[in-house]
Amino acid sequence: MEQELHWYAVKTRWNRTVQVCDMLDRKGVAYYTQSVVPSFLFIHTDADTVERIRHDEWECGFSRMYVYSDPLTHIPVVVPDKEMEVFRIVTSAMQSGLTVLENDPATYQTGDKVRVTDGPFKGAEGYIKRIKKDRKLVVTISGVVAIATTYIPPELLEKI
Repeated sequence: MEQELHWYAVKTRWNRTVQVCDMLDRKGVAYYTQSVVPSFLFIHTDADTVERIRHDEWECGFSRMYVYSDPLTHIPVVVPDKEMEVFRIVTSAMQSGLTVLENDPATYQTGDKVRVTDGPFKGAEGYIKRIKKDRKLVVTISGVVAIATTYIPPELLEKI
């Protein structure tokens, strides 16, 4: 019986992402990388593969991967497809000025929840937060990371 595939957040050593991606290609594991945090990527795989990675069975020289896990249960964090979709919209828009926020994304989930209606972030959903005197859209992967976009004009936002 084939296991269900989910997205998982993975961290590599700062300059080893390319080697990790090469290894994932060889093993046939789908992944998503972005340039906002170069040592951070997502893998699309099953729970058994994630457990092998967590227990160093996939160590590749100096290219070890660390799977984000719940701090209390130590269970790998499954990234919901919707959060992954929005994160991909924002990080693949190739816009400068994206900001990685603190390690506790939950602190940024205040304000109005909105959807971007046009422009490079069209379709992204997140929360409005004032950061450095600008209103920005904050997109989160629960328990893993939060990214703040550049300023988005209010006329391109709709309240959800």
